[in-house]
Amino acid sequence: MIDLARPESIALVLVDLQRDFIHPHGAYARGGATSAAIAALPQRLKPVADAVSSRGGWIVSTHFTLVPGKGGEPFVSPHLKALRPFLRKGDFAPGSWGHALVDELQPSDLSVEKIAFSAFYMSRLEWVLRKAGIESLIFSGIVTNGGVASTLRDAHVRDFHALLLEDGCAAFSEDVHRTSVEALRSVADVTTCADLIALLQAGGR
Repeated sequence: MIDLARPESIALVLVDLQRDFIHPHGAYARGGATSAAIAALPQRLKPVADAVSSRGGWIVSTHFTLVPGKGGEPFVSPHLKALRPFLRKGDFAPGSWGHALVDELQPSDLSVEKIAFSAFYMSRLEWVLRKAGIESLIFSGIVTNGGVASTLRDAHVRDFHALLLEDGCAAFSEDVHRTSVEALRSVADVTTCADLIALLQAGGR
């Protein structure tokens, strides 16, 4: 279980809650890949982020990134190109408008670019977490069966304590979301946004 009595060692991880995924003018909305459950996450997570910050915890955002190559054309893995053929130059580009964390949850204390499902893969995430003294990670974001699950499992094998907010993450299918949450119970504690806020306000008791 994460140590809520030591909030300075806790981070809320916002997985890929970026404008290009969620904003009505973002890349996914342009391509018709939208979800009401995903769109609802920023407003639901704002009170969680405020509660974590008010206790001295950290807010960490991960940012899915399409690295530009020559002429700015992005490197897109074959599976993603097949799944999201609408992705184009400028989408999820480092430093771009769409690459940024959604407005409701800005700013984060730490941010890390990611190029695969897991934010630990070929990134500086573990390094900055260790430097910040973070030992426990509260997972939220998108998608439950992709970036959230992969990053959480990688955190588990690195001996971080993990807690999953079951209503603080979402997928494009509710069935997929629920199946993923159940599968993660073996490597993480699972709670709701409201219950976590109440625990934080009670000082972790």
